[in-house]
Amino acid sequence: MTGRSDRFWGYGLLIVATIIALTPILAVLVLSLGEPGRVGAQIDFANANNWANYADVWTKGGFSSSMTTSAIITITVVLVSVALSVPAGYGFALMAFKGRSWIFYLMVLGILIPLEAMIIPLYFDLRSVQLANNYMGVILPQIGFSVAFGTFWMRAYFLQSARSLVEASWLDGANSWQTLTRILVPLARPQMLTLSVLFFVWNWNDFLLPLIMLSGSDLQTAPMSLVFFVGQRSTDYAYLAAAAVITITPVIIVFVALQRSF
Repeated sequence: MTGRSDRFWGYGLLIVATIIALTPILAVLVLSLGEPGRVGAQIDFANANNWANYADVWTKGGFSSSMTTSAIITITVVLVSVALSVPAGYGFALMAFKGRSWIFYLMVLGILIPLEAMIIPLYFDLRSVQLANNYMGVILPQIGFSVAFGTFWMRAYFLQSARSLVEASWLDGANSWQTLTRILVPLARPQMLTLSVLFFVWNWNDFLLPLIMLSGSDLQTAPMSLVFFVGQRSTDYAYLAAAAVITITPVIIVFVALQRSF
């Protein structure tokens, strides 16, 4: 009886949590299909059939170029950050070298310092070397911030991984790089995919850094286009909801595709 009762309450809580989580998402979807130009945010299921709203928003909001910009920046940051975080985490976890702890603490310091505290000097530094107002002005800082967390993440995993496998590979004559690529990386696939999802969500949704770094160019990311579109259509809730759905769709696709590993 106790087991059945626990399952009953467990599933009951999960159902309630699911309803609470999905209700605002469903409301935004229905609102995005409402009649454009309608006064007030009205959830009308009967008239939620205006699929042309998405095409209108895509064109009027310039989301074609901004989504491409976000995709280029985010995918580059994810690939490079994961590729750097894995060997860095391995080195700090399993390789002995002078100053290892201090260097690791210095790298982790990048997680603790808020972006707002360094965004202005960072902009002037990048502008002085002609890296502001282009893709690299956003990609390089985001890689730096991401690798700091990624190194911390992968080091924690490698410290907990089967050290006997590492020692066995060393006894068989494998060097550090072979041990990492042939033994540990296949085992760390779930951790790497989870890290990729986190990097994708963080960098896709980032607004402040692209806003500052791209202020002198025509480039816009998806969150920037969404904010500017809100300023232009502050009372057209159907269009605003459609713009929000367009902006978050890539994040949902990535999360759903990698949810098992995540």
